[in-house]
Amino acid sequence: MSWVTKTLSSTLGRKLIMALTGLFLILFLTGHVSGNLLLFKNDGGEAFNIYAKFMTTNPAVKILSYLTYISIIGHVIYSIFLTKHNKSARPVGYAESKAATSSTWSSRNMGILGTIILVFLVVHLQGFWAKMHWGEMPMVTIEGEEYKNLFLIVSEAFKQEWLVALYVISMGFLGFHLSHGFASAFQTLGLNHKKYLPAIKAVGQFYCIAVPILFASMPLYIYFTS
Repeated sequence: MSWVTKTLSSTLGRKLIMALTGLFLILFLTGHVSGNLLLFKNDGGEAFNIYAKFMTTNPAVKILSYLTYISIIGHVIYSIFLTKHNKSARPVGYAESKAATSSTWSSRNMGILGTIILVFLVVHLQGFWAKMHWGEMPMVTIEGEEYKNLFLIVSEAFKQEWLVALYVISMGFLGFHLSHGFASAFQTLGLNHKKYLPAIKAVGQFYCIAVPILFASMPLYIYFTS
């Protein structure tokens, strides 16, 4: 077994993979929420549809998309390994009661939070991403060019109360998941120097609140204005 395989299969190696994939997904969420802010633009969805076409046809974006898929799969697989390892290594009783008082709720329930977010992600991808790539889509003409009208699909979807509720609740879980994952990733990578720790915590807390709120506000905005 090579040193690479040994490293990646060790607990430290798995934590390193979790940290790197987690930070990459945080960057992805930042770009994703920035682009989706075009849903708020009062132009009948023109800017959003142009953005959607760019994101699904640009070669560089396609490469980033594949890296995102790999990161998601790797993040999920390694989280399962770490959860099983932690449960098998943790003594019952005293250690559990001590952990409950010395750790946050989100850190103790990362597995549950991650599972809920994964279920949400499957619903999200099936409802929008899969339709954009392979489903039958209504078309719209913008400045003489044909575009898939993803804005219409999103607008119709968010007229459903259950789907809006699912998105808002899931974004709440995402906030809790990020609140632990953000700080944990920097700690794993050794970037939690006491000089920079307050700034990292402040940025992390802001990010973990702002991004889920922005994502949750989109279905709410469409539901109450359409």
